[in-house]
Amino acid sequence: MMPSQPNGRTAAASPAPADPLPAPPGPATGTPLVRLSGVRKVFNQLEAIRNISLDIGDGAFVSLLGPSGCGKSTLLMMIAGLVRPTSGEIRVNGEVVTGPRADVGVVFQSPVLLPWRTVLDNVLFPVELLKLSKAKYRERAMELLAMAKLADFAGALPRELSGGMRQRAAICRALIHNPSTLLMDEPFSALDAITRDDMSVELLRIWQANRKTVVFVTHSIREAAFLSDRVLVMGRRPATLVEDITIDLPRPRHIAMTEEESFNGYVRHLRRSIEASHADAP
Repeated sequence: MMPSQPNGRTAAASPAPADPLPAPPGPATGTPLVRLSGVRKVFNQLEAIRNISLDIGDGAFVSLLGPSGCGKSTLLMMIAGLVRPTSGEIRVNGEVVTGPRADVGVVFQSPVLLPWRTVLDNVLFPVELLKLSKAKYRERAMELLAMAKLADFAGALPRELSGGMRQRAAICRALIHNPSTLLMDEPFSALDAITRDDMSVELLRIWQANRKTVVFVTHSIREAAFLSDRVLVMGRRPATLVEDITIDLPRPRHIAMTEEESFNGYVRHLRRSIEASHADAP
């Protein structure tokens, strides 16, 4: 059985390069960056999520894994402040989440780029919404686009980009205001298998350079194992956390490692965990 690590603790991450702009203030020492305490969500008398508590450390890459419809995206949107929990409490940077926050970036399944704006102007859009100086953030935007291998397309319109390129632009947009936490809701689900693998590698490269705390929703077992420090397995509705598994694989990671036995051992374990949660469901 693969080692799991309860209570939301992760192994210490190696130092990462400093961001071009100062990072937002983090929580007090010893306090997790994201904390959920007894979170429950009910829609029209249908209980979607039941009593979820977890801690996520600063700089961790954590995936929420489970079958379609189990409440992964709902949980993510509650962390984002876009959906309110029925009961329980969510904190980010030590503060209770009561709505959308400037220190949380969100990447959705669809890139949702404004078709009439250039790639650069799409990346700068959150800066305008936050009433920040576009001139101050333009250099940051170009650095992000260069990191995402999109600098040559800064003046292009979204329709001129491939699906993977549009999603990379969306990731840059979510990072432009330097949030402490990045929430990603199945961002690669619409891509073909090869592009999806390429995007996973690109995401890890971008994450390594920025070292944000990432909460990533997926129903792909291999994707979760490849990307994550921890995988939180969610059972069928009403969703609970059925297992918290630490992925103890070296970084940086490369697609070739998905053929190794150490990686496939985690894949088998995660599959068994999901299957067991199905068998236990009423």
